[in-house]
Amino acid sequence: MNDFDAGGPVSARPGADPKPGTRTVDRSVAVLRSFEGTARQTPTEIAHRVGLSVSTAHRIVHALHATGMLGQDPATERYFLGPTTAILGRLALERMGATLLQPELTALRDGTGEAVSLGVRTGDEVAVLLHLPSAHPLRYVQPPGDRNPVHACAMGKALLAFGGEPLAGGEPYDRYTPATLTTRAALDADLARVRDRGHAVNDEERLAGVRAVAAPVRDGGGRVFAAVALQGPAVRFGDDRLPALAEAVVAAAGRLTDLHRHLS
Repeated sequence: MNDFDAGGPVSARPGADPKPGTRTVDRSVAVLRSFEGTARQTPTEIAHRVGLSVSTAHRIVHALHATGMLGQDPATERYFLGPTTAILGRLALERMGATLLQPELTALRDGTGEAVSLGVRTGDEVAVLLHLPSAHPLRYVQPPGDRNPVHACAMGKALLAFGGEPLAGGEPYDRYTPATLTTRAALDADLARVRDRGHAVNDEERLAGVRAVAAPVRDGGGRVFAAVALQGPAVRFGDDRLPALAEAVVAAAGRLTDLHRHLS
C-alpha cells in the first residue's frame, strides 16, 4: 500500500522564554508534544528531542507521570501518553463538537472516495483533529495529531482567509516544494482568491504530488473554528475533477456549520 505521509514527525520546538514564570509550563508542553512524533520514549530520548538537559527532562517526566499525563511500560521503562491525556483529548473533541461531526465527514469521504480531514489552527500550524483515509491503495494519510504549516496546506489557507490572525513568523515562509508560497504578498493574493471562490486549494505546496481543497467551518456565533479538507494524489485531483471536489467540500462545510450551530 502506498500512503502519502503528512511530512514526518513534528517535534516540540521550545523557543526562547522571556518569562521565567512560564518556563516550567512551556517545557512540560514541549515534553508532551514530543510524543506527536513517536509513541514511546525514555527521558533521555525526550531530552534530546526537546532540547532539555537529561535531569530536567527526568523531573518533568516524573511529574507528568504522577498526574497520569504520561504512562510507563515497566518492562522497557519507556514513557507514553497516559490516560489523563487521553481523557482530556476526548473531552476536548466532544466539547468542540468534533466527534459529533464525524458522520458528515464519513459521508464526504464515501461520496468522493478521497481522504477527509478536520483541522484547527494552533499558532502557525494546523492540527488535525479527525482524519478518515481513502480506500484507494494510493492515498494521503495524516493521523489525528499531525500538524501542517498554515501557509502551505489547504485547511490552513481556509482558516487564514476567513478571519484568521496573520502568520506570526517572518518572511520568507518555510519552503517545502517549488510551489510553496513564501512571501506575504503571494500568500495574500492567494487568500483573496480563496475568499472569492469560498474554498482553498493546496496545489502541491506542502508535498509534491499531493493536492487538496478545503473550506471553513463556523460555530454557532459565526466564527470560523475549523476547516474541512479533501486530500489526495494529484493524479486524482486533476483540474477536470477539482471543481466537483471543491463543490463537495464547501457543501459539507456548510452542513458541518449548521450541525455545529444546532449543537451550540
